[in-house]
Amino acid sequence: MLGALAAPWPALAQTDLTDLARIRAAGTLKVAVYKDNAPFSDGPTSAMKGLDVSLAEALARQMNLKLSLLPFDAGENMGDDLRNMVWRGHYLGYGPADVMLQVPADRFLAQANPQVMILAPYVRQTIVLLHDTRKLESAATPEDLKGLTLAAERGAGAASVLMGYGGGLLRNQVSIFNSGVDAAQAAVDGKAVAAFVTRAQAESVLFRNPGAASHFRISKLNFNNGISDTGWPVGMAIKTAHKDLGQALEAAMKALRDSGEMLAMFKQHGLTLAAP
Repeated sequence: MLGALAAPWPALAQTDLTDLARIRAAGTLKVAVYKDNAPFSDGPTSAMKGLDVSLAEALARQMNLKLSLLPFDAGENMGDDLRNMVWRGHYLGYGPADVMLQVPADRFLAQANPQVMILAPYVRQTIVLLHDTRKLESAATPEDLKGLTLAAERGAGAASVLMGYGGGLLRNQVSIFNSGVDAAQAAVDGKAVAAFVTRAQAESVLFRNPGAASHFRISKLNFNNGISDTGWPVGMAIKTAHKDLGQALEAAMKALRDSGEMLAMFKQHGLTLAAP
């Protein structure tokens, strides 16, 4: 009791504010983004670039707040990242943020992490084949890739699917790169005939290598497993209890879409805006 009375009046008042009111009182929106995640967030932490960085800036501006970007290294799994950056904070002392970007809008992930609310999907991730049409005119199934040099991202699901297909039919043909962007760039540089990466990674590499666009194509592969690969929507995550903040973020996203700023943002980074 005495400790509470000794606290400054502003500190006492802050405890009665809603989640959104506390953020507005501080004047800053803290947004967590992944490090080394081109084309969404990449580069030096003091000068990061990418779609997620642009989106974070736009959300803060739309909500009349300053932006505080919290770049972080990916953990072992998405559950770790949500714990560290959304609802508890990292044991090293940083976080949590008000909102984390690049979170799969997946109901199983949401059920496994009841401490967070996943909302406002803004992009759909899909896996594609970026290929040099001078060496591979078209491709519809993995069998079309036999005998060709391929590129994929280390640790990515796309690499596992490609290398595991048909009991390892293509395994010895696949070169592994540190990122999907590096894998796509390897194809453009002639180090591989094709790269199996996300559409965003493929499009970003073609955007920065406009001369390659005339002889490179983005195709979808059918793995003949009876499952339609429509990709997965990606949104953002906040603490479950922060419903006022969630409504404000949803409203800000709608405003960005309605004004055309979201479309312009995607074009600025060479990406296709598809319905999440």
